Amino acid sequence: MSKSIYNSLLDGESKLAVIGLGYVGLPIALEFAKKIKVVGFDINESRVEMMRNKIDPSNELEATAFDGCDILFTSDLEDLKDVNFFVVAVPTPIDDAKMPNLKPLLSASATVGKALKKGDYVVFESTVYPGCTEEDCIPVLEAESGLSFPDDFKVGYSPERINPGDKKHTLQNVIKVVSGCSEESLDQIAKVYELVVGAGVHRASSIKVAEAAKIIENTQRDVNIALINELSIIFNKLGINTFDVLEAAGTKWNFLNFSPGLVGGHCIGVDPYYLTHKAKQAGYHSKVINSGRYVNDSMGFYIAKQTVKKILAKGKHIQDARVLVMGATFKEDVSDIRNSKVIDIITEFNSFQVAVDLVDPHASSEEMHEEYGVGLTQTPSNDYDAVIVAVNHAEYKDLIESDFEKMMKDDQGILVDVKGIFKGKIHNMEYWSL
Repeated sequence: MSKSIYNSLLDGESKLAVIGLGYVGLPIALEFAKKIKVVGFDINESRVEMMRNKIDPSNELEATAFDGCDILFTSDLEDLKDVNFFVVAVPTPIDDAKMPNLKPLLSASATVGKALKKGDYVVFESTVYPGCTEEDCIPVLEAESGLSFPDDFKVGYSPERINPGDKKHTLQNVIKVVSGCSEESLDQIAKVYELVVGAGVHRASSIKVAEAAKIIENTQRDVNIALINELSIIFNKLGINTFDVLEAAGTKWNFLNFSPGLVGGHCIGVDPYYLTHKAKQAGYHSKVINSGRYVNDSMGFYIAKQTVKKILAKGKHIQDARVLVMGATFKEDVSDIRNSKVIDIITEFNSFQVAVDLVDPHASSEEMHEEYGVGLTQTPSNDYDAVIVAVNHAEYKDLIESDFEKMMKDDQGILVDVKGIFKGKIHNMEYWSL
């Protein structure tokens, strides 16, 4: 009887490869590399070289995370030829029409297919719509390898649950959903993941169930945040502070604790579009999910318009106004700018010909310019008509009212506190939050 893939990995006779070494792939690769032989593969050679030098390009991991790891970082396809267990963890973004962009996933599938051999395992971690693994990825694996699924190779799906910037809910202590194409493959995949996930695994009944479970996790958050965002718009019209309302309502034991804000990034702001796309293919036009997406995608423009109204109410000419936006990344205390909704605020201000400066202690000005055509201001001035704290970076939380007053052109300055972190601390300036 041939040795199982799990035992072969444990005994060092087989290698595991992680394809895609971003904020999801790199932590998984390093955790596995503490237990078994690993190949970390990424198409970006400059990123690979950083990792060889114990630098995480995503700025999530310390250099010590690389210690004690049996891992080969590479961008060379040849280094995958002797691998028997592949984990695919590449991004699944949307295009300009908000449709799923499977190019990175299908390209990674083709890369794996070129190295695939009889008896190998492939597990996908990228967030996709139900059916994508079997309908889109497996045909590519078959075409590139010349092998036949499921007889020649096995496939599973285990959605990532890594939360950027979160040091509490890590790979090791969050239950991992796993699935396989058969009972035997599910058992092997589960055992392999149990090597690195201390919290244990949940064995889903099918690949489609695991895909669906992941996508509704983020869709549920998106819809709940959209409700609170819509409520904040209503409460603003009624002259009520949203955070006061949430504080009062939160005293009930079963009230769900969500806050208004910008919903960007490559998970919550993207994944629902994968589900609505698949729903449309199945003949159903999603109503609640699409409505939630519309609300959340419009919040950046809403924040800018409200700020413009407040500047005009001061009797100022809007074309002469200057605004400072603090924070450019998609969430607090991370360097990732992908799908940041802060850019929507800036775009709306530009439509009013308002001069905007942007600062962020974590973001790269070069990356911002490349992605959005907007660089970071290195030395902010002290002549702003409004300051918008758009992202709650730790560096901003200890600021006090006098710090903001020094940034303003005159005593008519406006502080816009998107997430309400300065609520109750601003007494002299005009203050507004969602």
